[in-house]
Amino acid sequence: MNQPHDGIPSPEILIQLANTRMPYGKYKDRPLIDLPEPYVVWLAQKGFPGGHLGEMLRVLYEVKINGLEYLFKPLREK
Repeated sequence: MNQPHDGIPSPEILIQLANTRMPYGKYKDRPLIDLPEPYVVWLAQKGFPGGHLGEMLRVLYEVKINGLEYLFKPLREK
């Protein structure tokens, strides 16, 4: 998943994060953008899963720890 050089995820990635639900675990079926930050940090410490889900969770981690959650606001208004 490529991110622009300014460190802000592309709109396509943000849309994927809004439309993809956590497939397992305590937060199963919750949209990835709604995962609590402590849970995302815990996943980062434990090790993200492989594949596309892991890539999306890595981006979500960067969004949450860098205070970029405002980027999701337009996606919530739809």
